[in-house]
Amino acid sequence: ASAACRAAGAAASASARPLTARGMAYLPMVYDDLPGRGGVLSDLFTRLLRERVVYLTGPVNDQAATAVGAQLLVLEAQDPHADITLYVNSPGGSVTAGLAIYDTMQYISPDVRTIGMGQCYSMGSLLLAAGTKGKRYVLPNTSVMVHQPSGGTQGTASDIAIVAEEIIRTRSRLIDIYDEHTGLGVDALTNLLERDRYFDAEETVAHSIVDEIVAKRSQDDIK
Repeated sequence: ASAACRAAGAAASASARPLTARGMAYLPMVYDDLPGRGGVLSDLFTRLLRERVVYLTGPVNDQAATAVGAQLLVLEAQDPHADITLYVNSPGGSVTAGLAIYDTMQYISPDVRTIGMGQCYSMGSLLLAAGTKGKRYVLPNTSVMVHQPSGGTQGTASDIAIVAEEIIRTRSRLIDIYDEHTGLGVDALTNLLERDRYFDAEETVAHSIVDEIVAKRSQDDIK
């Protein structure tokens, strides 16, 4: 793998290491037979990156945004025309971190195929919907949840009013993004995001968050 690919893979590894039963970070290694280099050991995320696969798992935070954004930019530099596949399994998290990932997805040249698995809640659902139209998928037992942003503050009445105004502005921005990618309309989305709304795979397709349910990977279309 190139140095850039290895560096981006390391960033992904740092942000998404699975845990063993003892709580110790453990990242499995896989054996690769690379042309001109023979057999090498690679961590899982570097191996996936060579297949143009990015994996977002766990909370959406600044560390995840850095790792995912770096991988997207590296893959664009390697080939600006080949699709990138982004797997999403996230309970959501920071709006600003999620929007950093979203903006990078829209900024780069390659189409970004999104595949939802496990849970795609809050910002996770927005990133799932933000994939290229016609290339957004969900696995059959995925749970998806949408809602409006929330927040709290302490301080003077003026400070509280400022925070409340920012939450309203953020909600409006998120509704506009959902509308751009689902076409449901601002009024319908305003009502939809009023409370936590959970969708199964079929409902996720019905609300145009994704285009299709996939139960079996296609060797031609989906990595």
